[in-house]
Amino acid sequence: MTATRFARGVAVLGVVFWLVTGAWAFFAPQSFFENVGTFEPYNEHFIHDLGAFSLGLGAVLVFGLLGVPALATALGGGAVAAVFHELAHIIDSDKGGRDTDPIGLGIVAVLTLAAAAAAWPKNADRDARS
Repeated sequence: MTATRFARGVAVLGVVFWLVTGAWAFFAPQSFFENVGTFEPYNEHFIHDLGAFSLGLGAVLVFGLLGVPALATALGGGAVAAVFHELAHIIDSDKGGRDTDPIGLGIVAVLTLAAAAAAWPKNADRDARS
């Protein structure tokens, strides 16, 4: 087995782990807490945040496996995490935090998405021929 094949295999396992656990934590935080993250006290918002950032890690690995350039991969994964983090603050707005959190985190999410779009390869076939 080559080093590249090993690395890709571990990355695939990471994709499954991070995306499954991230989605579980984000979309079913009580179930995640009861079955995996049994650290007291239960805090739904923090488990939503855990899910948001786990989804971002999974996205980074997906983009890396797809051969997306490094900066676009990093920004793309960051954008996934930022968008889900923003959603967590909107969903959990009645649980505390600051009134400005959704606005500030929304700005971070939009900027990160815009930067990821700017860094994303526009036409891989054309660039490869240049």
